[in-house]
Amino acid sequence: MTDYKAIADRFAEDCISGKRIVGAEIVAMCKRYQEDLKRDDIEYRDHDPQYLIEVMQRTLVFPQGERLDGTPLLGQPFELMDWEIFCVVNLFGFYYKGTEERRYKEAFIMVARKNSKTSFIAALAWAVSLLQRKSGAKVYIVAAALKQAMESFNFLKFNMQHAGLADSFRIRDNSFEHSITGNFPDENGNIIGSIAIQALASNPDKQDSFNCNFAIADEVAAYKKQAQYTRFKEAMKAYTNKLMVGITTAGDDVNSFGYRHMEYAVKVVNGVVQDDAFFSFVARADQDAKGNVDYTNPIQIQKANLSYGITIRPKDILNEALQAQNDPQKRGDFLSRSLNIYVSASRAYFDLQEFKASDQNYNWTLEQLAKLPINWYGGADLSKMHDLTAAALFGQYQETDIIITHAFFPRVAAYSKAEEDHIPLFGWEEDGWLTMCNSSTVNQADIINWFIQMKKSGFRIRQVAHDRKFCREYFFGMQKAGFNIIDMPQYFWRKSEGFRHIEKSAKDGNLYYMHSEAYEYCVNNVHAIEKTDDMIQYEKIGKQDRIDLFDASVFACCCYLDNMQRSQKAREWFGD
Repeated sequence: MTDYKAIADRFAEDCISGKRIVGAEIVAMCKRYQEDLKRDDIEYRDHDPQYLIEVMQRTLVFPQGERLDGTPLLGQPFELMDWEIFCVVNLFGFYYKGTEERRYKEAFIMVARKNSKTSFIAALAWAVSLLQRKSGAKVYIVAAALKQAMESFNFLKFNMQHAGLADSFRIRDNSFEHSITGNFPDENGNIIGSIAIQALASNPDKQDSFNCNFAIADEVAAYKKQAQYTRFKEAMKAYTNKLMVGITTAGDDVNSFGYRHMEYAVKVVNGVVQDDAFFSFVARADQDAKGNVDYTNPIQIQKANLSYGITIRPKDILNEALQAQNDPQKRGDFLSRSLNIYVSASRAYFDLQEFKASDQNYNWTLEQLAKLPINWYGGADLSKMHDLTAAALFGQYQETDIIITHAFFPRVAAYSKAEEDHIPLFGWEEDGWLTMCNSSTVNQADIINWFIQMKKSGFRIRQVAHDRKFCREYFFGMQKAGFNIIDMPQYFWRKSEGFRHIEKSAKDGNLYYMHSEAYEYCVNNVHAIEKTDDMIQYEKIGKQDRIDLFDASVFACCCYLDNMQRSQKAREWFGD
């Protein structure tokens, strides 16, 4: 019998040594695997990985396809690649020592398209259902669209028919249900095991009362709501050896659940976040400090395509890379689908990677910034009643522009808005970027108190700007607190200078916004239209998006620029 752990060991060693070309996250996962084998609290057991891989490769066949030399694959025995064996060995081989509890409860697997991930997860669903049949195995294969989930279901349905098992298992494939179910009796006819595999489109608004021990969320990048994923993860609470697997290719929305889930997976594998039950397997090309990718380089292509030379034809994908180079319209799709690099939404004005690259140049804390000899200028974008409200400070130290932002939201409306508009409000609150007020509408006193606390902390706030028509109470409250506050109407020609200043600062690598993910969220939602005389008119991309933190920073920047201009005129008039 083949030693599959030895294959996983060799894969890990080859990745770490550089013999096999992979990205930094795969190398980190391989190092984690080697360290896991040395731990005292967990142990590796061969039985489950050996069983699962044997079931997949001995009972399943390919329903379609060709080898690189053109040999047809239809009906040929299903074969796992070494990276797939590595995933199975990790996910099902580690147990807490002295128990029957498996270590991993959740997994994120990200590989580029056409790397055989759909057939892999379908085969895994079949094998796991057989492994855990004595527990009454129930497996869900879920996707944002039913058509995607049906790819896996049709793989299994073909194999049931090919193996002559259609009569042994009940296969339902109609407009109401897509499932494969079956019971396993003993010699006396008593049921000692059962399996149920079902393909679904995730719709948390209409679905509930799920119960399963294994769920696969296919193409997580397409999930619009976090609930599309968590609804099935929560369905496993009755099982000890449960597993939720998210598998995907990158998308084009960095404000999506899929992107945030990928970022979490990267933090886990790099040791930034400790989550011992989370398996992270992210294959993607490398990016430089500004987010650029050498996308015509075969080495970078191989890092995202672990099946390079097997299911991925080198000549074809290199030709796609050259087409992406020559035709900018194809570039975004090539980066996301073939190199696993998230790209901004097509209507987004800014390249978020430029902002991130600039921000990473600095690492001042709030306490350190308060001590610097900086004159700070404020801005506020106030909601009418119960939406996102933002406050910002803008200052310049030497040649670096610094933006400090904070958001406010009424807790009563937060649950529905976070769900409906996909805003990570509770994550922002946990990270300190947002304050939840307990009233049903935004409490203007919270914004005023934020500015007061910043001033008490040492920030020399010279002036604060906002649009008076949205909240006169805030205006008078700020005056009463001793702030020099000015009215700044939301005219595009008035805000263009601040917009352009922030844009240039980010491009030059001179912008620092304290690594705020809330600010990045807003930046990525900005859509802008060029006007005459270098003016620019900007708005949010969609009705459900928010740009309030960015808007507040533009107010603050305009305030800074106005005062800088007045200071310059004063120097010219009175002399230095």
